[in-house]
Amino acid sequence: MENRTNRNPTVMKLLVAAVTAASAVAATNAAAQAAPAPAPTPEHTFATKISLYSEYEYRGISQTSEKPAGQLNFDYSHSSGFYAGAFLSNIKWIKDTKTVVTQGAPRGSTVTGSAGGVELDLFGGFKFELVKDVTMDIGYLRYEYIGSDEQSVTFARVKTVALAKPNTDEVYVGLSGGPFSFKYSYSTGNTFGVINSKGSTFTEFNWAQEVMPKLTLNAQVARQTYKNNGGFTYTVYKAGGTYDIGDGWNAGAYYKTTNAVEANYTYLGKDWSKGRLVAFVSKSF
Repeated sequence: MENRTNRNPTVMKLLVAAVTAASAVAATNAAAQAAPAPAPTPEHTFATKISLYSEYEYRGISQTSEKPAGQLNFDYSHSSGFYAGAFLSNIKWIKDTKTVVTQGAPRGSTVTGSAGGVELDLFGGFKFELVKDVTMDIGYLRYEYIGSDEQSVTFARVKTVALAKPNTDEVYVGLSGGPFSFKYSYSTGNTFGVINSKGSTFTEFNWAQEVMPKLTLNAQVARQTYKNNGGFTYTVYKAGGTYDIGDGWNAGAYYKTTNAVEANYTYLGKDWSKGRLVAFVSKSF
């Protein structure tokens, strides 16, 4: 019997196209089956970071009186969005405050209150996607100044509190999306030793963007308010960059400045609120 297919060029082309398409589909399916599945998100994640800073400043105010600081970060996160951690650093501002209080106390008065040199922060919270590409963060932060207590001056049997117990508690809520983030923190008691300052707030707007491989630029504009103590309220500005060296190493620098009242933040001749360049290097594990 005569094979009609071989004598019809059009039918022949259709058969070749069908075989080619089937082969392509089979190859694609085989490649898909051979490709390894993406690694699942770990349920528990632990991270540690060691850092060295030219000085420790927080919210635009020097915590080490312009001296270097060594810091430790311990972080835990759960795939559900829950996280917790701790931060440890040397500080100097409480000791300097006590020195100034002692020097300014009237002759014959008694100065009481311990002044430690270590800050331990404990925090925890929950992050979740509020809407597409926008994450909400709700949490709690405790500032514990180890070995530090209320500082007071007693003269002629009259006690004057110069610095309330510096330990501070804050609750916060934040939003982040793309290179932008916002965070609002509210103090549930006295704030960093300022008397009668419950209800103080810190509102921050941040930007961070990788502008070239391994180099990220960042900036911040924020406002620290002190309830019932307006003289301590100020705005802070920061701008800088971080470079990813590799193998968990990072280095960077940024400039910080504020519009704080100089007299309220000057101790032992140093204005803790003034503009300064801060440099750092860190190693993450």
